[in-house]
Amino acid sequence: MSGREENLAVTAERLGVSPSQLPRHIAIIMDGNGRWATQRGLPRFEGHRQGGKTVERVVQHCLDLGIECLTLYSFSMQNWKRPKEEVDFLMGLYTMYLQQMRPQLIEKNVRLVHLGLKDNLPQSLVDELELTAKATAGNKRMTLGLALNYGSRTEIVEAAKKIAAKVKSGELGIDAIDEQCFGDHLDTAGLPDPDLVIRTSNELRISNFLLWQVSYAEFFVTGTLWPDFDRADLEKALTAFTARNRRFGDIAPKRK
Repeated sequence: MSGREENLAVTAERLGVSPSQLPRHIAIIMDGNGRWATQRGLPRFEGHRQGGKTVERVVQHCLDLGIECLTLYSFSMQNWKRPKEEVDFLMGLYTMYLQQMRPQLIEKNVRLVHLGLKDNLPQSLVDELELTAKATAGNKRMTLGLALNYGSRTEIVEAAKKIAAKVKSGELGIDAIDEQCFGDHLDTAGLPDPDLVIRTSNELRISNFLLWQVSYAEFFVTGTLWPDFDRADLEKALTAFTARNRRFGDIAPKRK
């Protein structure tokens, strides 16, 4: 039994469920950094800075709990509409955190994958993304997906273009196109679909996040603002998830 499987078994026993009832893949829409700062009379930058620290903690919590895959919605393609000063700060923050976290990811056997387009991102950030992805490519304990300059509709369109190009070149036949084929051309290729989607700060939108992949995901919304999100919040989401009757269109519940 691997270290991850041992942690998963301990988590399942503590929650009174079987390991198969726990999510393999958790996706989080991190929301509330700005509100967290405003409530404290601080500039929005401080909310983002604190949110970055929360990311580090949540990655460790998921490792401790035995989660196989964690995907974080960090910056959407629509977020470019924010003030330039805020966007520039965020780009610098992402670059710094990738530099700081890379040794930890390597040590903790965590693989980083980037979801989204590299277009428009600062070259320094692209370099850190590529370096970290390459340095952690062989890690197997957990996969950390970083959705950065990401939009699900764009991801789906790009996948369709890739498939169309293969059909045009004769590399792929029309009859070979099915759900598996389409999924293999998305940014999440090779990853299990999210079982649990968490959104913080009481927002009820999906916000163009993993539209294809969350078809059968369970959703959990919490009023906790992202900078305050902690292990207790994560375990509340897990407890709620294990109580759900996941039928996948059938009558009797099924476990993946």
